[in-house]
Amino acid sequence: MVAVQAQDDLRRVLDDEGKPLPGVQVPAIPEDTLLKIFDTMALVRIMDDRMMRLQRQGRLGFYMKSIGEEASHFAVAALRASDWVYPSYREQGAWFWRGYTIEQFVNQLFGNEKDPVKGRQMPVHHSANWLNLVSISSPVGTQIPQAVGTAYAAKIAGKDDVAMVYFGEGTSSTGEFHVGMNFAGVWKAPCIFLCRNNGWAISVPTEKQTAAKTFASKAIGYGMPGIRVDGNDLLAVWQVTSEAIARARAGQGPTMIEALTYRIQGHSSSDDPSVYRDPKEPEIWEKRDPLNRLRNYLRHCGLYNEAAEKAHSEQVNQAITDALAAVDHIPAPVVESMFDDVYEELPWNLREQRQYLMAQPRTKSPHQH
Repeated sequence: MVAVQAQDDLRRVLDDEGKPLPGVQVPAIPEDTLLKIFDTMALVRIMDDRMMRLQRQGRLGFYMKSIGEEASHFAVAALRASDWVYPSYREQGAWFWRGYTIEQFVNQLFGNEKDPVKGRQMPVHHSANWLNLVSISSPVGTQIPQAVGTAYAAKIAGKDDVAMVYFGEGTSSTGEFHVGMNFAGVWKAPCIFLCRNNGWAISVPTEKQTAAKTFASKAIGYGMPGIRVDGNDLLAVWQVTSEAIARARAGQGPTMIEALTYRIQGHSSSDDPSVYRDPKEPEIWEKRDPLNRLRNYLRHCGLYNEAAEKAHSEQVNQAITDALAAVDHIPAPVVESMFDDVYEELPWNLREQRQYLMAQPRTKSPHQH
């Protein structure tokens, strides 16, 4: 069983009820920023619930929920728009925070003509280059060396931009993790490694991933600080991330952050966690729900408004309903679009292939109207 860990090195600002712990320094987050984070976190919760129900109804092929992990998404809130983010596949909040819309999110899930990536990725594998959010990839860890390369490129160019890369604790078992961490340490690349330790790599528990006491402890071997933070404590996530970003911008190199959180439900819509973990295990973590903790903190600060939360929930639900209604009338991408976006100028061989494809007999797609 994955228990609530409380080692002395775990950075926390809030207790489980959302009140500041005695003697801690509370980060100075602007009130409007805190409220926006809360609203975006609530949006993620609503979206996850709606999309998973849609998947169970057979209208959507695949989905991945992030219930219980949402606070870790908002490590990106301390970044600038010019910074780069290399996400894993469970950071919906990071996308919405940076400007990805409900319509874009839903269209990507259905892979239709308005999907920003033209139906080329499976659901929940977004890409938004206009937001400096790099494409999600299913093979775990492939984004880590890429993020390091982007960070190092900024350093070479004399910019003080940083790159942030998300990955799960299971990814620390890959070669990409080692390669990326090693290069970042040697180059002093301005990269923040955000390891979201949610207890399970699909069905593989933490103790089968590493013999180390913590994942953050691995950082020292690569010549960088390793920080452990309560990943369900939004204020603590903001605090340690802000410190790591400032360190990177100052030319002091990378930081690895291990955000201790928990995957309340299955890995994806294709996963049944009851076959590999104690069904009572999530109950321990439900008491540390990141949305409730932030809500209680807002109450503590006199910022919470129940009517405003209800109105926001209604607005989000309506926007999702409208996006889903529109999906029924949006066709699939045209088949010749598969040749777009690969080369600035299409080479002769691909022009021939496109011409050949377009000359073939057509069958009507079920998505065409």
